[in-house]
Amino acid sequence: MELCAKKLPPEEERRVRANAREYNEKFQYASNCIKTSKYNIVTFLPVNLFEQFQEVANTYFLFLLILQLIPQISSLSWFTTIVPLVLVLTITAVKDATDDYFRHKSDNQVNNRQSQVLINGRLQQEQWMNVRVGDIIKLENNQFVAADLLLLCSSEPHGLCYIETAELDGETNMKVRQAIPVTSQLGDIRKLARFDGEVVCEPPNNKLDKFSGTLYWKENKYPLSNQNMLLRGCVLRNSEWCFGLVVFAGPDTKLMQNSGRTKFKRTSIDRLMNTLVLWIFGFLVCMGVILAIGNGIWEYEVGACFQMYLPWDVAVDSAFFSGFLSFWSYIIILNTVVPISLYVSVEVIRLGHSYFINWDKKMYCAQRQTPAEARTTTLNEELGQVEYIFSDKTGTLTQNIMVFCKCSISGHSYGDVLDVLGHKAELGERTEPVDFSFNPLADPRFRFWDPSLLQAVRLGDPHVHEFFRLLSLCHTVMSEEKSEGELYYKAQSPDEGALVTAARNFGFVFRSRTPKTITVQELGRAVTYQLLAILDFNNVRKRMSVIVRSPEGRIRLYCKGADTILLERLHPAHPELLNVTTDHLNEYAGDGLRTLVLAYKDLEEGYYEGWAEQLLRASVAPEGREDRLARLYEEVEQDMMLLGATAIEDKLQQGVPETIALLTLANIKIWVLTGDKQETAVNIGYSCKMLTDDMTEVFLVTGHTVLEESPGEDAGLGARRGQRLLPRETPLVCPGLRAARRAGGRRGRVRPGHQRPQPGPRAGGRHGAGVPGDGLRLQGGDLLPGDPPAEGPGGGAGEEAQEGRDAGHRRRRQRRQHDQDRPHRRGHQRAGGYPGGAGLRLLLRPVPVPAAPPAGARALVLPAHVQVPLLLLLQELRLHHGPLLVRLLLRLLGPDGLRPVLHHALQHRLHLAAGARHGGV
Repeated sequence: MELCAKKLPPEEERRVRANAREYNEKFQYASNCIKTSKYNIVTFLPVNLFEQFQEVANTYFLFLLILQLIPQISSLSWFTTIVPLVLVLTITAVKDATDDYFRHKSDNQVNNRQSQVLINGRLQQEQWMNVRVGDIIKLENNQFVAADLLLLCSSEPHGLCYIETAELDGETNMKVRQAIPVTSQLGDIRKLARFDGEVVCEPPNNKLDKFSGTLYWKENKYPLSNQNMLLRGCVLRNSEWCFGLVVFAGPDTKLMQNSGRTKFKRTSIDRLMNTLVLWIFGFLVCMGVILAIGNGIWEYEVGACFQMYLPWDVAVDSAFFSGFLSFWSYIIILNTVVPISLYVSVEVIRLGHSYFINWDKKMYCAQRQTPAEARTTTLNEELGQVEYIFSDKTGTLTQNIMVFCKCSISGHSYGDVLDVLGHKAELGERTEPVDFSFNPLADPRFRFWDPSLLQAVRLGDPHVHEFFRLLSLCHTVMSEEKSEGELYYKAQSPDEGALVTAARNFGFVFRSRTPKTITVQELGRAVTYQLLAILDFNNVRKRMSVIVRSPEGRIRLYCKGADTILLERLHPAHPELLNVTTDHLNEYAGDGLRTLVLAYKDLEEGYYEGWAEQLLRASVAPEGREDRLARLYEEVEQDMMLLGATAIEDKLQQGVPETIALLTLANIKIWVLTGDKQETAVNIGYSCKMLTDDMTEVFLVTGHTVLEESPGEDAGLGARRGQRLLPRETPLVCPGLRAARRAGGRRGRVRPGHQRPQPGPRAGGRHGAGVPGDGLRLQGGDLLPGDPPAEGPGGGAGEEAQEGRDAGHRRRRQRRQHDQDRPHRRGHQRAGGYPGGAGLRLLLRPVPVPAAPPAGARALVLPAHVQVPLLLLLQELRLHHGPLLVRLLLRLLGPDGLRPVLHHALQHRLHLAAGARHGGV
């Protein structure tokens, strides 16, 4: 266990040589032993006592016990204090020891798991704790990955394997990992035993979706990425076996780097009791002081006359000293004012509440025959303190089962079924689904209701053919054919699976792939495309591309991605098609569907060869590899031709609207993050009852700059700068401010550009808000303090947060020249600040929206350079402490005091009610 806790110096890079324990041991890498427990036999007593004496009551009674040991001031036996104190400490210590015992038990179970390690040319059974960096281990199907491994080879063709990462990111979809071609042939034990490649890579870190390294072997070097890694906590699926080289072990693995140390947690009830005990103790001190003063006065004026009968103790030589000793005596006598039994009572109540949760029939899952289980006694009180819920949409509110519903191809929308009157038919009024019996490879579970799309395929529409050809080529799906004609697709995301399945049913069947080819059966004819490059999808790019060479020798790039990214990279040759497709996208998003845009681009042979050479150099670059690859991807994904768009449905899970309604009744505020378009997000909000028609207003932030999101009279300033301003009647919520100008009007959704009548004043009520990625940039790109996890809480949430960061970068580049005239901003950022940082806490705080400015108030227009955090401070002071403190702060600051905190260009109106000595501000 000592090896588990050994501290090692930080690394700048990691060097790992295969099958060379002696070489790797000189770097003193951590072993594969893990430790999640807090105590051991030696440290339990001092550490646990230190934690317990952080409770104010325990410290107080320890102090009281010390006082009772002084005979001059003690009037009670120390036994009356030490017994309840020891009892409380013992009960809590037993509880903590029991919890830590189960942590030790779990650690031992994990550390003693068996793994097959290649040692001296033979596979030997070793405990996980004995695995070392540089070892080659063998994994079999359904086994957990013991450490962070570089995949060397597998039972699947071309070194592929499938993993489940639920322990890491909660995703249950299988992901594909692939060995580099040079090691994928090392399937024989003798070849693996002779393998002596050396990996040079990044030091240990907690980034689950990133890995950068290089393999040096036989005087060649090969780039390594996250696609070549198997992380600890993953499970090998649908693969008989694989071999991997241990790169990170134990506490250096990405799983343990993300887990952190077990911390001492104090609940809100504990903090409240500490505060109450402090107040009670203060009251006790006041009583002791009053009684001691009375004692001193009595001894001075009366007691001095009775020295012959009631003499002072030997140590007491004055009335003042007698009062001083009496103070401590009264503290001891009145010690019962501080209730030590309160903590015992609370612990008993907590235990009872945890059993109530376990016994609750309404929390019993009959489908799985599983009752609720409270694994901590403080669960009930912690649930009662929940005020905000942050949730991902996909897979949390929805079923994560994607269905291909509609599409737009070359300006024509497919997927709607019209009745005899030309109106859209409802689901119950629709006829039979499209018949795909002509296709022996069609998926029988696939349903589509518009026969005109299949007719377009049969009539040979080139745009429709190219549309489904793109869907069958631009993906990372793996195909498995267990018997003739029975295809099983293994997709990393359900979106990809739905799109590839749609192409399959319409006659463009993805059959198989190798690292260099993709085979598609196009309307019964097998066609093999040469796979030249894959431009991976990530949360920054929000798109994926493949470059393929057709059998005729034509090189074409196929791309699919978010409309906000792809539409700005299209060739401007067909504006009409762009406008029609955009209308279709908005229509699909309004129906709550997930949308993607499809595009393609033909590449010249000479251009591609030069670009591919640059790509090869960038992929093996020791530094700045990701930036260089991103620039090359950006270069080739320009001037693409629009092909169409897809729309996929992800239905809500059962009980979601009812659950959200109950949470709303408990006054819990719910925020959901999604990577969908804003129209889709709003539609989903209404579907799951997050947004309701009885809300006073729903605010949508649509601006891209602070000035755009601040409606005001000085609209000419924004117009002169070429920025789009919202109409004055459009209410909105500024990110980080939560202060909105009421405009009144009808309930429901707010669309930018809609004019509204001006009704009379109306009282505030429940409100909803929609904030896109551009709005999040005002908080420095972070939703909560600290960086969000790399792969969580879900793809959509990460994409939206990343979109906020991207927008912030773009705006900062546009204002770079403006910033050069303001050196104080650069100084503020060098000092660790960032725009809007002080307002992070207020982003989701509910603020009552006034019906109208107070009578007699006049607008105080702060200078356009006042920083947002200052406005947040004024807002907080006004709401919680009244206008007097605001006026005092403004008076103290003055113009000279405002200048040091200038940062954002913003105009904001702050209304203060009229008082007795002023007419309002």
